[in-house]
Amino acid sequence: MNSPIHDGQVIIIDDEEIVRESMTQTLELEGYNAIAFEDPQCALDQCSMGWQGVVICDVRMNIMDGLEVLQRILEIDPEIPVIMFSGHADIAVAIQAIRIGAYDFLEKTDDPEHHLNTVQRAWKKRQLVLENRCLRQSLQGQHEIDNRLVGQTASMLRLREMVLQLAQIDVDLVINGATGTGKEVVARCLHDFSPRAKKPFVALNCGALTESVIESELFGHEKGSFTGAHESRKGYFDSANGGTIFLDEVAELPLQTQVRLLRVLETGEYIKVGSSKVNKTDVRIVAATNVNIPKAIEDGKFREDLYYRLNTVPIELPPLRERGTDISLLFRMFALNFSEKYRMPGIELTDDARNYLIQYPFPGNIRQLKNLTEQISIIET
Repeated sequence: MNSPIHDGQVIIIDDEEIVRESMTQTLELEGYNAIAFEDPQCALDQCSMGWQGVVICDVRMNIMDGLEVLQRILEIDPEIPVIMFSGHADIAVAIQAIRIGAYDFLEKTDDPEHHLNTVQRAWKKRQLVLENRCLRQSLQGQHEIDNRLVGQTASMLRLREMVLQLAQIDVDLVINGATGTGKEVVARCLHDFSPRAKKPFVALNCGALTESVIESELFGHEKGSFTGAHESRKGYFDSANGGTIFLDEVAELPLQTQVRLLRVLETGEYIKVGSSKVNKTDVRIVAATNVNIPKAIEDGKFREDLYYRLNTVPIELPPLRERGTDISLLFRMFALNFSEKYRMPGIELTDDARNYLIQYPFPGNIRQLKNLTEQISIIET
């Protein structure tokens, strides 16, 4: 087989180290940029609407079932080719995977040449899909962002315009907004509509991990650098090179990690945990917070120099209670999605219900409205 020359990624998800190493080596010899993951969530963080790669996923894994991984990838983009991989000939599972939307189903015992041919077909299909999307977008004269940052109020019109402008300007920035206002959605738009769109988008919740885990996730680590580090691992600054890293709850970063992050932002250099080798990276940092960072600086919990380095252009997300008629628009959109998901009739708001929702404060913002719409959709069926 002739080696294709491209920089498209192939993600391998398998909980067996020997399988990951073997497949990575085989694909890299054919010219692919292969990245292997034991943890499916780390692989899911790489996928986006603009990602140009192919996923190969084991069916049976301990951390997360392969069919669940398939469903979650297709929720990000239903046209990402996912090749399911199994060591057992299971016709029932193969049929189920194809029905869900898998590109193909392969057995690990199949001829490696057959594996490579399938990957190449899937990769070419992905490129065609992305090219067709760009063509449709240019012909229609409207932007996909309207369907992702939904709303017709003045604040949302300004937000969409700002996001499209900032997507083309390669600067680090901070998104400010209460929980549930859609900070990650905005971050993904900044990536997907930018020149970095074909490179990885990686999201990290800084408030959910310990300092040692965060540093390992961001910078990677060498084997034996800490208890449990049984093998060397790439960090996000390596795997997301050329793309975007979204740091949610950035104010929760430990101070020592803030120091290391500042160095990356200023020099583009980082050092893996347990190593002395300096590595180069090219990533855009989009941070998000729902706290008052100037107050955190006063309290000694956040570095002032890091804040000003990140806060080149702040983006403020309005709370849902200030978006008026957008609330009923979002309700209709969510109701339609749940109608399709659960294959049931759609629901309509009465005038009283619509007025009640517009006046309700929604402390959980868009996330709360979405959950409420799902509950109503199920109850009213």
